[in-house]
Amino acid sequence: MDKLKMHTTDLTDENIKKLAELFPNCVTESRGDDGKLKKAVDFDQLRQELSTSVVDGPRERYQLNWPGKKEALLTANAPIAKTLRPCREESVDFDTTKNLFIEGDNLDALKLLQETYLNKVKMIYIDPPYNTGNDFIYDDDFKEDTEAYFQRSNQKDEMGNRMVVNTDSNGRFHSDWLSMMYSRLKLARNLLKDNGVIFISIDDGEVHNLRKVCDDVFGSENFVAQFPWRKRTAKSDVPFGVSQDYEWIQCFAKSTQFIASVEGKGRKYYESDDLPNRPWRIHDLTKQTNASERPNSFFSMINPKNGKEYPANPNATWRITKDTFQEYYDAGRIVFPGDYDFLKISRPVFRYFKEDDMKKDGELFGKVAVSTKFPESVGMSQDGTKEITSLFEARLFSFPKPSSLIKFLTQTNTTENDIILDFFAGSATTAHAVLQLNVEDGGNRKFIMVQLPETCDEKSEAFKAGYKTIAEIGKERIRRAGKKIKEENSDKEGIENLDIGFRVLKVDSSNMKDVYYSPDTVNQDDLFDYASNIHEDRTPEDLLFQVLLDWGVDLSLPVTQETIGGKTVFFVDKNALAACFEPDISEDMVKELAARKPLRAVFRDSGFASDSVKINVEQIFKLISPGTEVKAI
Repeated sequence: MDKLKMHTTDLTDENIKKLAELFPNCVTESRGDDGKLKKAVDFDQLRQELSTSVVDGPRERYQLNWPGKKEALLTANAPIAKTLRPCREESVDFDTTKNLFIEGDNLDALKLLQETYLNKVKMIYIDPPYNTGNDFIYDDDFKEDTEAYFQRSNQKDEMGNRMVVNTDSNGRFHSDWLSMMYSRLKLARNLLKDNGVIFISIDDGEVHNLRKVCDDVFGSENFVAQFPWRKRTAKSDVPFGVSQDYEWIQCFAKSTQFIASVEGKGRKYYESDDLPNRPWRIHDLTKQTNASERPNSFFSMINPKNGKEYPANPNATWRITKDTFQEYYDAGRIVFPGDYDFLKISRPVFRYFKEDDMKKDGELFGKVAVSTKFPESVGMSQDGTKEITSLFEARLFSFPKPSSLIKFLTQTNTTENDIILDFFAGSATTAHAVLQLNVEDGGNRKFIMVQLPETCDEKSEAFKAGYKTIAEIGKERIRRAGKKIKEENSDKEGIENLDIGFRVLKVDSSNMKDVYYSPDTVNQDDLFDYASNIHEDRTPEDLLFQVLLDWGVDLSLPVTQETIGGKTVFFVDKNALAACFEPDISEDMVKELAARKPLRAVFRDSGFASDSVKINVEQIFKLISPGTEVKAI
């Protein structure tokens, strides 16, 4: 029985596999530091394959580079042995909600989500640290006082002296920020759907560098727009006498499949008795080409009803030809003056039917392009502050983004069942915006929030109010916002079905001991210490969620428990996955579980009553449920 790997994917290995599909002769084997053979790229051979386009040697070319860029890419690609542990007591509607709140380092979280949410996220919004040089991790007024972060990341010595600081006197001031963003954006791009989009809030300090980083990650051809967002009214005491009242939101698409849209006035359709239930519109029948270019379209059009002649425009041609006129007329596509009393036209026009427009436009029907100028409904920072103050009855943040800003971005770039991700969640404004939009348009969008448990300053209003970390504030905001939204819309049809819950998952070390990953390195004398390959403080539900990550199963699917053969079994989304981590599993229990025909089944490697049961498990499933994939941990 195969074992699950229980760690994130090595993205470098995945890239080599993709390269091997294109250029199998460029992939070879080399011996690593551990003496084991592994796949490697023959770059000389690859250069030969790409000799017409490769940039070789020291030749100059346009690119963004900085000290640490290569290390940032290695960091993004490197696998980690970590997991997400469920926390029911901090969640809301844990068993039924489709929303997630992940607490932990967003780099780890993005790696852990790679398989489960690959190509599934429609929109990402982030408000990352602005790199102001202040002594904070984030520049959103509830940034972590760096004490906790520096100690956690070994950036202080035993005496508490800082070994690393990103102030503007630091020669790597911009490089460190670029490296931080680069690794995360590389991972985030993988999660976007092919028609997905990312929005990034930024100020003047790094806006130019952010654009270049995103050009590198997403491709300059996928730059959509840079939206100016007015954060405040003008101030007088400012450098150079210029009040910088705007910040920027850069927008990049995953690919050219992305199209933004907003509800608009759209086209005018007519109803007529001769075409019941078939609304139609009219369009100019001429084309700006001359007779020499389209001679077959330069003719006098005659109305079959009355014989009236309509000569071709001397500076244009008809959109149809003389030969196809009768075909279009018989199909009801040509409308002449006088055909309808309500239609004031002097020349023939072409008729389009609404049904054809709807088929052609799809989900974009009735929508218009989005302007980079936000509507008046999008608020400023002061509106975000009022929002927080209203929810908490205290001014916990000074300059939060208003939910109306993110709601507008979500409204114009997602549909009712899409997933929205924010991996710099802060006070969870994005989650608030998604809940508000869902209640307004009846959508069922899902959110994934990721936030580091940054420590609040002890002098802050938040700390005094009992909130020790930013993550605590974010979770509480979702609870309060959800409750408020339901109360304010209690008379709305279907309000009881609005999902205002969220599952809290916390980034932690793997549930598995080191022996699970490197069994060959354990000495014979130490075998007794590794009787179990699972850490003693981990629960069966902890194991279940690491299995979900490893198998790439949606983390928001409903989970139920049943007793089969005297053993507790987890069922994920009914039969998507069955998991039993109990000891002394018998053949009878395995047969009873196999009869349920789950798509996947997983057991503890040491959980069987005997070696013979363990050996027979796969055979039992092959006989009873051949479609089930069976693995162990």
